[in-house]
Amino acid sequence: MSQEQPRRTPEDAIRYGDIFAVDGELAEKPVTPRDAAMMQTAENEMFGQTQRGHAAAAMQSAAARNERAGLVGHSDVTEVASKDGVTITETDLPGWRVITESVGGQVVSQFSRRSPIPTMTPSSIYQIDAGKDGIGSITIGEALEAAALTAGQKPVEWSDAAAIQAAEVRATGRTTIVPGGVAAAAQAAATLNARTPRAEDKTTLADILGDATSKLPSDKPASRRDAEGVAGAEMRNDPRLNTHPAGIAASVAAAARLNQNM
Repeated sequence: MSQEQPRRTPEDAIRYGDIFAVDGELAEKPVTPRDAAMMQTAENEMFGQTQRGHAAAAMQSAAARNERAGLVGHSDVTEVASKDGVTITETDLPGWRVITESVGGQVVSQFSRRSPIPTMTPSSIYQIDAGKDGIGSITIGEALEAAALTAGQKPVEWSDAAAIQAAEVRATGRTTIVPGGVAAAAQAAATLNARTPRAEDKTTLADILGDATSKLPSDKPASRRDAEGVAGAEMRNDPRLNTHPAGIAASVAAAARLNQNM
């Protein structure tokens, strides 16, 4: 006589928190076919096709497995996605473009692409010096400012402060943080936020990083080693040992990749 297979329940479904670095209500929701279809439609409208290795592809795979297992229906949609929507935004920076994909207001994927650099006029020169780095190299300070755009509403946490400190040390070449600089401000914000119960009262990345380059006494183009160091600092200080998909480490990594290809 064959042994009866254990019955699968909705709790066995692949959830958003299993495939993306999200939290709260969304993390506990199963990925559904309608959610995946919404993201696929958004990518098709933005890029003309589904983007390999990004949000729509991951959601389609998870939703298909959930549907085959009978854990979700073909027309199911999560309340979070239905209420708050699925969005894709682009942030233009000199020489590159950051694409951020979100479900219910939470970032599920963030990547960058090169874009044409505008004709260089005296007011639009984008460089640190006239040496080997040349025009168009993206500096660590500029990557921090980019994070203020892609994840600006995120309250500053210890992982963010650690990543910002690592970025500042690498940008300046100093072994200690700069008094009154971005790292010092981030540490103060993380300490204050930990004691602040209401989310709307917390200091955000945009509050700290909006003018990051002006707070750095020196700066340098972001490199792969810089990106690895920043990512390690952010991950070690995160309770889940993750980096935010559109945060400090992601922004420095995107800058490093673009610099490497220039």
